[in-house]
Amino acid sequence: MQKTDLSKFNNSGYSPGGKIKRLIWFIVNVFVFQNRLNGWSGSKVFFLRLFGAKVGNNVVIKPNVNIKHPWMLSIGDNSWVGEQVWIDNLAQTTIGANVCISQGAMLLCGNHDYKKIAFDLMVGEIRLEDGVWIGAHAIVGPNVTCYSHSVLSVNSVASSNLEAYKIYQGTPAVSIRERVID
Repeated sequence: MQKTDLSKFNNSGYSPGGKIKRLIWFIVNVFVFQNRLNGWSGSKVFFLRLFGAKVGNNVVIKPNVNIKHPWMLSIGDNSWVGEQVWIDNLAQTTIGANVCISQGAMLLCGNHDYKKIAFDLMVGEIRLEDGVWIGAHAIVGPNVTCYSHSVLSVNSVASSNLEAYKIYQGTPAVSIRERVID
């Protein structure tokens, strides 16, 4: 078996914020956001704004949520982030108004380049436009836009853009029907 030379691994171009800022956020994230006992959204919204997130009004953030870098996060009015959601925002993540991210869903802005021996980090933005619903345990990958009022159903994986007013299902997610709103 060939030995991998990890000395070639170089992500020096990726800078998600200063070390002190990341350390303090790590502590806040563990004790405020990932805490199953903290059901008060107001405290979470306060800390997100304090660390540079743009957060609208009436945002609900349930217990046991993990957010990587709030300074690269924007959440619109009346949006909902369910229990055990993981926002691994290594790049800008924009969540529009009236968005629902159901329990256990993951927004993953990073991936690794399997063509490189050291699996170099690759990052890409995620954008969820107004009215989007990400189902329970669904995954949205880097460089994906979920256009207005699209739905990603339970346990599905979005690795490419979702068209407006369409419902997607599967791995990879494919359009299965139109979304009709009464």
